[in-house]
Amino acid sequence: MSEQKNGSRVRRRKRVLSAEEKLQVWQQLLSGELSQRGAAERWDVDPTTIMRIRKVARESALAGLAASRPGRRGEAVDAELAAARAEIERLSETVKEQAIELVMLRGKQRSGW
Repeated sequence: MSEQKNGSRVRRRKRVLSAEEKLQVWQQLLSGELSQRGAAERWDVDPTTIMRIRKVARESALAGLAASRPGRRGEAVDAELAAARAEIERLSETVKEQAIELVMLRGKQRSGW
């Protein structure tokens, strides 16, 4: 264990879990594979860390589910679509400008300017 004696108090050293490890902890808690206390012991972290992982994961899952709507595309697809539409608009304007210039140039040549 990673415990240190500080006077009469026993204190754990901080262990930082990666995002992947936090996901594994949350999955183990959801599946019932580990209890909160068991997860704290297994991952060598403070029990409050496990409670925080559960809280953050639950809030994030609820926010993600609330943002999703059946039959609608995700935000990433919408962002790509918006960028593509902006590019189409830009190119359309460029083609229009070039067509006007071409008409003007051809018109000048035909009228003898």
